[in-house]
Amino acid sequence: MDCLFCKIIEGEIPSQCLYEDDKVYVFKDIDPQAPVHFLVIPKKHIDSLDAMEDEDSELIGYVFKKIRDLAREEGLEDGYRVVHNIGEDGGQSVKHMHFHVLGGRSLQWPPG
Repeated sequence: MDCLFCKIIEGEIPSQCLYEDDKVYVFKDIDPQAPVHFLVIPKKHIDSLDAMEDEDSELIGYVFKKIRDLAREEGLEDGYRVVHNIGEDGGQSVKHMHFHVLGGRSLQWPPG
C-alpha cells in the first residue's frame, strides 16, 4: 500500500511518536498550527469517516478515548480542538483516517 501514514506506522518514514499501541499511532504534526498539534491515527487503514464500516465503531471509540487521555497528558485542560477532514473539499490530504488535536492557545471560529 502506498499510504503515507501506513509508512509512518511501519517506521518507513520517521515521525515524532508521542504514543503507540496495537490500535493507534500518535505523532507530532510536522507543520503545527498551534503550540500543541498532534495526529492520532488508527493503525487499521480506513480512508476516512465516510469509508468506516460498522465494525470499526469500537476502534473509533477507542481513538477518541486516546485523544482525551493524550490531551490531558499534553496539558490541554483549558480546551482543544479535534479535526477530521473528509474528502478533497473537506481538506483531506492523506487518505488514511486521522484526527488532528490542536491546543495550547485560544482557537478562533470559523477556522478558515
